[in-house]
Parts: sequence; structure tokens; C-alpha cells
Amino acid sequence: MEENHKPATSSSFKKGDDKEEGSEVEKPEKETKSEQPQSQDIDDKEKEERAGIKHTLQKSYDDIETFLSKLESDAEAPDIPDFVHKYVDLVEKKLSKHEPLFHDDGSFLKVVDQISRLYKHLSDSDKAPLINRIGQIQQQAMCYLEDEFRSLLEEPDLKQEVVADQHGEDQSTLDQSKEESNFSGYSYQVIPKLNKIAKEMIFGGYESECCEAYMVTRRNIIDETLNKLGYEKISIDEAQKMQWEALEKNIPPWIKAFKQCTKVYFSNECRLLLNFVEAVATIKRSTEKLFKFLDIYDTLRDNLSSLDGVLPKWAEELRNEMTTTRCRIGEMAIFIFCDLQNAIKSDTEKTPVPGGAVHPLTRYTMNYLKYACDEYKETIEKVFKDHSKIERANSTNKPRSYEGDSEKNKYDDENQSPFVGQVLRILDLLDSALEAKSKLYKDIALSCIFMMNNGRYMLQKIKSSAEIHQAMKDTWCRKTSSDLRNYHQTYKRETWMKLLGCLNVEGLNVNGKVVKPVLKERFKSFNAMFDDIHRTQSLWVVNDKQLQSELRVSISAIVIPAYRSFLARFSGYLDPGRQTEKYIKFQPEDIETFIDDLFDGNSGSMSRKKP
Repeated sequence: MEENHKPATSSSFKKGDDKEEGSEVEKPEKETKSEQPQSQDIDDKEKEERAGIKHTLQKSYDDIETFLSKLESDAEAPDIPDFVHKYVDLVEKKLSKHEPLFHDDGSFLKVVDQISRLYKHLSDSDKAPLINRIGQIQQQAMCYLEDEFRSLLEEPDLKQEVVADQHGEDQSTLDQSKEESNFSGYSYQVIPKLNKIAKEMIFGGYESECCEAYMVTRRNIIDETLNKLGYEKISIDEAQKMQWEALEKNIPPWIKAFKQCTKVYFSNECRLLLNFVEAVATIKRSTEKLFKFLDIYDTLRDNLSSLDGVLPKWAEELRNEMTTTRCRIGEMAIFIFCDLQNAIKSDTEKTPVPGGAVHPLTRYTMNYLKYACDEYKETIEKVFKDHSKIERANSTNKPRSYEGDSEKNKYDDENQSPFVGQVLRILDLLDSALEAKSKLYKDIALSCIFMMNNGRYMLQKIKSSAEIHQAMKDTWCRKTSSDLRNYHQTYKRETWMKLLGCLNVEGLNVNGKVVKPVLKERFKSFNAMFDDIHRTQSLWVVNDKQLQSELRVSISAIVIPAYRSFLARFSGYLDPGRQTEKYIKFQPEDIETFIDDLFDGNSGSMSRKKP
């Protein structure tokens, strides 16, 4: 109806300009007057529609919350009820109305929180159209939040201009309280809103946008504040090119600005930043967030001592605030690192990895530990040392003891650092998880390949990290190497010793004569079994070239000599020509060639058989 109204109004302006058609001037005015009540009806209807959307949203909020609770607690995602689709429709309509973001009940942020949680927990489902739609709505909502965040940041609470140092040092000291209130900060009503928006944006995956908005806006405000003090930023290059007279003029305003910053601005800005860190500390834990928390921990720790020189008056108070915040971040870092155990426990995938290759869980865990030790060992050791009581209280798993170790070298919880103890618990849990996953393979030989692949991968990652290898010493490595040798022997016994059974000479001689039918059957069985092994194990995977070479060499060492000896001893009993070709399918060189095909992950083919 609004679209019909606008052309009518436009038409009236055109006819009003037409002097020759004066009789038609009043007609559009009557049409416009007659449509005014209609416009009022539209406004009322729109208000009713908005009120209806708000009422329906409030009504469906509890249903969505119940559904989200089920999603967050159940291992398997439940079916998506119809009210979820209706809820998404309502949210989309609400966003399209461009309503104010903040209400007394905080309804908008609640809706955004629910949308973010829906998107997060439904992202792995097969409902692609719904997920894409929720993602678009979340993006639109985050844009609104970012705009509101910038708007709030751009309007600091400044009731008066900053007090300039016009009356001398004594007057400036007397006006210190006024200066604090005049800092480009925010009221107690605005700060909770900023924190809530920041928390919601970080939770929704828009941390970088939140940080960017904060840094750009605050930088502009600080630059503006310094300009009001008469200080204009000058770069090193600019200063080097300036004449001394021009540069000298900038020294007094710099002195005034520096005093003002050290007395007021840095301390207040620091508190504002600590509020941001507090908000970060409340977000949901996940293992990939550990390193950002450690970066924050490092920053708070390394800059603590600088307060004494820069901010002597506020040093003690800010030191306590920074220490408290740093402790919260440190505690969260420990919880996150210990959550790696939960990630291992929650991997209940029942489908075996094709070809017995390295399991994704092994890759993730070992690369995570290696990066933590290579890049953050000093920090994380310090965190665990300062908060070891938390780690011990929340860990019920104990490291495995190593059989065969002397009492001196056996793992002793009291003699290890808390961090190394936690690493050992994680490795022990991963080893147990891999053992359980190896039982998913029906072929024992393939389960041994799987354990060798994963054990070797773990071992190589430990040895390639000087930090973690030094911390753990050789105890774990010796035990893992021993396990690998045992798996290797079991693999050879399950595959190749059975093949060598076809070359058994027992039963071939009767009364001093070779029984040809038995001999033919031995050759026939060997050929069939070797064909099957080659075809099957060419599909198996050993990516570690050293392990792959060790396996092939050990196989060749037991199979080729035995086959060459059997061939030399009994091939002459077969009739030359067709009979020999039928039963002697492989020469020793062929066996060696085909062994080199094993563990490539490719379909086995005998086409490369030597003539």
C-alpha cells in the first residue's frame, strides 16, 4: 500500500508544476488527504506486527532453549522440530525491522546467543539449507552488534574538556579527580553493554571483528584526546626531516601530553582492557583457544613490572587487578589443556581408518602437544606450576608405569613437573584409545600395522621436539619402541609365517621319493596365498618411509631365502615346460619386486612381474 501511495504523491508534484492544467491541481491534494488515514493504518498495523513478533519470540524462547539444552547434552543430534524453522522466520523478521538493539529485557542479545548456539550445534547435521539460513541471520545480527559496539565506543562519557596543565603542577594535582572523570572512558551504564556485546561476538566466532572495532575506535579517541592537549603525533622519519626550531615547538605539548597519559589515561585504558580480558575468560572452552590464552597470559605477566615506572600512584592497585586477571586466564588455560583428555575420550568413531593409516586423533593430539611444547613450553610450565592444585584436583587419570624400568627411572609423579605429568596422562589415554580402535580391524595383521603407524607417528613427534623430548626423557620413548617391536613380530607371525608354512618339507618325501601331487599342492598354495597377501597389503598404508622400509626389509629377509631354498631343492621334480610354468609362478626376484609394492595404499597388481 505504501508503494501505491508514493507514486500518487509524486504525480501531484508534477501536476502542481503544470500551469496550463490548473483544474487538476486540487485533485491530487484530495487524493493525498484521503490517503492520510490509510498511512496511519499502515503505521498501526506495523506496530501491531512488531508487537506480535516480539510476543511470539518471547513465547518461543523457552522452546528453543530446551531444544538447545538437548543438543548440548546428547551425543546424537535429535530431529529438528518445526518450531525451530518458525523461530528462524521470526528472528529474520525482527532483524529486518531494524529495531533498537538494546531493550530492558536484553531480548536481542538472548536471540543472538540462541542463533549462535543453533548454528554451532547444527553445523554437523545434514540440514544444509537451514544451517546456511541460520548462518546468514547470525552474520546479519553480528553486523548489527558490531555497529552498536562501534557506536557506543565512539561516544565516551566526557562531561567536561580535559583539564589542561594551565595552573601549574599543584593545580593539576588538585584537579586529579576531575581529570579521571574526564578521561575518554564510558559510564557504568555503557560498560556492561560493551562487555555483553564483546562476549556475544566472541562466542559467535566474530572475535577478530570485535577486536578490530575496539582497537580502531579507541586509537582514534586517544589520538583526538592527545590533539586536544596540543600534541600532534610525529613519526621518526618526520622528526629527522624537521628543523630543530620546528621540532622544539613540539616538545612542551609532548611533555604535557605524556604527564597526562601517565597520570590518567594509561591507567584507565588498562582497566578497560582488563575488562575485555575478563570477558574473554568467560567464553566457552575449546582446545584450539589455548594458545590465545597463553598469549594473553604472557602479555599480562611481561607488562606487570612496567607499571612501577610508568604508573607509580596506581601501580599497586593495577598490579592486583592484573594479577587477578592473569590468574583467571592461567586457570582457564589449564582447564583447556586438560580438556584434551576429554577430546580423546569423546572420539567414539567406530569406523576404522582405511589401510591402517595414522588416525586423525593421533595427528591432532601430537601436533597439538608438539606446538604447545615448542612454542609455549616456558609459559605453560609456569602456568601449571602456579596453578598445579587445579590440575591435580581435576585429573583422575594416573600415568602408566613402565614394566622393566628400574625404580629409579620409573615414572614418579612427585619428581615430574605438573605439565609433563599432564602430557604423560594425555599420551597414556591416547595409547589406550588407539588400542581400542585397533580392535575394529578384523585382520590382526592390519591392526598391528595400525598400531605401528600410530606409535611411530607419536614417537617421531616426540623426538622431533627437543623441548618435550628433554622434559619426558627416554622412558616413554623406550616403552613405545618396545611396543612397536612387539607389533612388528606379531604382524610377521600372522602373515608371513603362515605363508612359509606352504614351504614346509614335511610330508614331501615318502620312502625317499618326492610326492609330486603334494609338491604341486605346496607350490599352488604358496602362489595363491602370496597373491592374496600382495593384493590386500598393497592397499595398506605406511606413510613413514623408514617404517615402510623396515617392514619390507624384514619381510624379504624371511621370505626370499626360504623360497629360494625351496625352489632350488624341489623345482627339478616338476616336468620342464608347461608344468613348471603352471606351478612355479614366481622367481625370487619377483617376490622381492612385489614386496616393494606393499604398504603404498595402491591397488596391488602383478603386471610388474619380471619375465
